[in-house]
Amino acid sequence: MMNTIKDHLNEVRENIRKACEKSGRSPEEVTLIAVSKTKPLFMLEEAYEAGARDFGENKVQEILEKCPRMPEDARFHMIGHLQRNKVKQVLPHAVLIHSVDSLRLAEQIDQEAEKLGITAKILLEVNVAKEESKFGMMPEEVPEMVEQISAFSHLQIEGLMTIAPFVDDPEKNRPVFRKLYQLSVDIKKKNIDNVNMSVLSMGMTGDYQVAVEEGATMIRVGTGIFGAR
Repeated sequence: MMNTIKDHLNEVRENIRKACEKSGRSPEEVTLIAVSKTKPLFMLEEAYEAGARDFGENKVQEILEKCPRMPEDARFHMIGHLQRNKVKQVLPHAVLIHSVDSLRLAEQIDQEAEKLGITAKILLEVNVAKEESKFGMMPEEVPEMVEQISAFSHLQIEGLMTIAPFVDDPEKNRPVFRKLYQLSVDIKKKNIDNVNMSVLSMGMTGDYQVAVEEGATMIRVGTGIFGAR
């Protein structure tokens, strides 16, 4: 018998519970984002029926297609690289943009948010492992970038995000998650206006339990819920 999306979701939730128990946290602190990129709408509907409310997409086009067709309380997160010319399209639909990796992108989001009369919620993407193939700011650039972006009036920095390296043993990514957590703690201490380090988006199908143990408040699970692409 094939496991259903509901079975997979329950398994992930149970793993989150165990990781929280191990690290003395409450499972309520962790938001599970079902990464639905490339998945057809019926699979999102099945996940929704099983209690999923947060969905992660890599492409603006997919958010634009799926968002209007899902129930109103389904929340879409932009987790992929965002081009500046797509900001205007995605802003009305994304509850959180996880992948802000430059001052120019932040500026564009601020301008478009002002036109819409909203405050856009964003995370700064940090390339903790300094992988050449990945987007994101270098960890040492982040404090200054936070200062600069906090000056924009239609943006709220909610926290940080990282995509850890693809590894065979999730333990190998523990230092990556630990470093992002520490960076968020250091920034929080500065009490900067418009900056609220309450979100740490880190951990995916292969390593989310370790990420939760190290303080993740959002994990992004695709294959672990919807199966391999």
